[in-house]
Amino acid sequence: MNEDLQHLKLLSIFHYVVAGLTGLFSLLPVFHLVLFSVFLADPEVQGEPPVRVMMGLMMAMIVAMIFAGLAFAACLAAAGRYLAQQRNYTFCLVIAAISCLLVPLGTVLGIFTILVLVRPSVKERFGVAPAGA
Repeated sequence: MNEDLQHLKLLSIFHYVVAGLTGLFSLLPVFHLVLFSVFLADPEVQGEPPVRVMMGLMMAMIVAMIFAGLAFAACLAAAGRYLAQQRNYTFCLVIAAISCLLVPLGTVLGIFTILVLVRPSVKERFGVAPAGA
């Protein structure tokens, strides 16, 4: 039982770390956003609608990617908090599965989180009923 608490505490800390890194790397496309903005401000480009439309679409996609990355970072941080509090079992499990897509750190974190969360003793701590009940 004490081992489960230790593992949940460590996983919580690692979720915070990966959330911070994910948030940081989500902000990298801001550089491209600034570059496109400067390009669109050029007077020579002002009169060419196809170029402006394409750049506008690319900027919208970049903004969407930034917000998606920051939202996932917030979900990782929330999962870290819930792991420490031993609440919201399903949310933690889903975020662990999704984090497996973040190669390599998220994959390792997701796999270890899933391995810890499927233990019967950990399910008990979260108040999840056994599968056979």
